[in-house]
Amino acid sequence: MNIVITGGAGFLGARLARALLQQGKFSVNGQAAQTIGQITLVDQFQPPADLLADPRVRACVGDLNALLTPTVQGVPAVPAGTDVVYHLAAAVSAECEADFDLGLRSNLAPTQALLAACRTLGTQPVVVFASSLAVFGLPAEAEVPSPWVVSDQTLPTPQTSYGIQKFIGEQLMADYTRKGYIRGRSARLMTVSVRPGKPNGAASGFFSGMVREPLAGLKGACPVSRQVEVALSSPNRTIEGLLRVGQATDAEWGPRTAINMPALVTTVGEMAAALERVAGPGATALIDWTPDENIRRIVRSWPGRVESPRANDMGLYPDPDFDTVIRAYAHENQHAVKWPISG
Repeated sequence: MNIVITGGAGFLGARLARALLQQGKFSVNGQAAQTIGQITLVDQFQPPADLLADPRVRACVGDLNALLTPTVQGVPAVPAGTDVVYHLAAAVSAECEADFDLGLRSNLAPTQALLAACRTLGTQPVVVFASSLAVFGLPAEAEVPSPWVVSDQTLPTPQTSYGIQKFIGEQLMADYTRKGYIRGRSARLMTVSVRPGKPNGAASGFFSGMVREPLAGLKGACPVSRQVEVALSSPNRTIEGLLRVGQATDAEWGPRTAINMPALVTTVGEMAAALERVAGPGATALIDWTPDENIRRIVRSWPGRVESPRANDMGLYPDPDFDTVIRAYAHENQHAVKWPISG
């Protein structure tokens, strides 16, 4: 069993690789699970040292578009014998909104090139595309419904460059699947929180930063109001979902190639309250509530409540509450937590 992960050196990609290596085997379409022989991590950066130390890991480092360009030896990023591809590599929302060409170069072109490479394999590999709830949106002048709920049947109407690029990726996945070139599965990921490390360029990054930075004794920005609803998923539940999607049978997946992943529905104010319950008022005092209209405008266009009946039918469910999410982050990142954690 040979697996490719684009964005394999990133937070989710590296976490997925570790989970696959620990699992050791992988099942495609209900067949007997096969031993994982190789995981190719494709990224512009080197993977973490612990992954490189595993003999089953192959690093393919460089510009993704170049690595997906066919050569006489084949496509470097998608070697012959690839059974499963997880396409996680992407430029994030605020970056794409600020730099239109970056989004086309980083999100649209590589997705099309990757699918073309998978087609040339001639083996109908499973391809899991990390899509986003940003495929849903409201125009700036539209009134936000209360509550605003989207389901697997809701028509995507993205309102950002990032969301549009993800939706185009979903449609490419659907067409390559319809033609029999791949088994395509587009998983609409929720906002992942709490992410460790430094802030990135995602408009949703503050949903992690407003917790991560205060836990470390630093100021953390929250540029939207406490009333804003958000659909979240912890890193653990996100990886659990990606693994399940990749191993779902065709019958379990059904004819529609895109599904909503499970979401913990909460508000920014409830997130702050959870932080105070877990880490105390000293932590929440470090949240900076200075508004940012650009971030507010992007976040406003996303739904706050997401239903995921198809994912539920596959045994996937959201985190129980945000307190649990914060405690899991604190347990995994004790070096980055200043405050005593309750519970």
